Amino acid sequence: MDKNHPKVNFGKTGILIINLGTPDSTKWLDIRKYLKEFLSDRRVIELNPIIWQIILNLFILNLRPSKTAKAYKQIWMKKENMSPLRYYTIMQTKKLDKKLSNEKIIVDYAMRYGNPSIKSKLNKLQKVGCENIIVLPLYPQYAAATTATVCDEVYRCLMQMRWQPSLQVIPHYESEPLYIKALNIVLKKKIDELNWKPDLILASYHGIPKKYFEKGDPYHCYCQKTTRLLSESFQSDIPIKTTFQSRFGPQEWLQPYTDKTLEKLPDEGKKNILVICPGFSSDCVETLEEISIQGKETFIKHGGKNFETVSCLNDNEEHIDLLLHLVKKYLI
Repeated sequence: MDKNHPKVNFGKTGILIINLGTPDSTKWLDIRKYLKEFLSDRRVIELNPIIWQIILNLFILNLRPSKTAKAYKQIWMKKENMSPLRYYTIMQTKKLDKKLSNEKIIVDYAMRYGNPSIKSKLNKLQKVGCENIIVLPLYPQYAAATTATVCDEVYRCLMQMRWQPSLQVIPHYESEPLYIKALNIVLKKKIDELNWKPDLILASYHGIPKKYFEKGDPYHCYCQKTTRLLSESFQSDIPIKTTFQSRFGPQEWLQPYTDKTLEKLPDEGKKNILVICPGFSSDCVETLEEISIQGKETFIKHGGKNFETVSCLNDNEEHIDLLLHLVKKYLI
């Protein structure tokens, strides 16, 4: 080899787990920056981009950051100085790396929106010699606004690389037995801790606009499938009902809505409710603030008695075993 040839690193495989993202802090500008990137994604907001950018920049990005900052401040991990989503994604990365325990495999994480970016981590993995990269989007149920936009960004980054690594993207895993088993374990553990019996378990998933579903997005079907498989494995007389949360804007989203359901349940005689959020791989503002705080307030205000939430899979051992199982299929 020519002694002047630049050093080339090779022979490694990279595993990049990718979550939605999080603001860097609870400061107004950091929240605004995060929201701007997230809400500018054409996969997330399928409106005329010119009209939407006017609405976004004139109204939403001036009004919404304060409300979002307030929500994040309620769940921010002060000791670690980071959001729970970032904390648990880091822990998932470290624990998966420890389980693999292979010097030729590098495990890292990125966020679709915010930091660390997908581009920065793909470039880093490529430079340290990862000829093969396995991407694991942390979305059990596929949706164009989640899994597909991760793929979009990954492909855009590869287009800018002179020496592209081989790429494998792990697909949705809404019916993977280890995933259902992990959900079952956290659900049963939570019920064992209660001194009351739930009248109903709500399986609350992040919603999408109904028109996305009508255009062919399979997300709704995958959510229903997860709930059905969880119900079958749970083997209890406590019913499990699918609902959808986090709607945004005036258009119709997937129904039934979680918040409206919580308002009605006490009048239907269901005053003891347990909520699980199977679509979120880590606890975040949607589970900890929207459900555990706002959802509980709504339920109690309308006559509910007992309300609890099940923690997400986070960095539980069963979750790390699931992630290990998913990536092992793609390791050469």
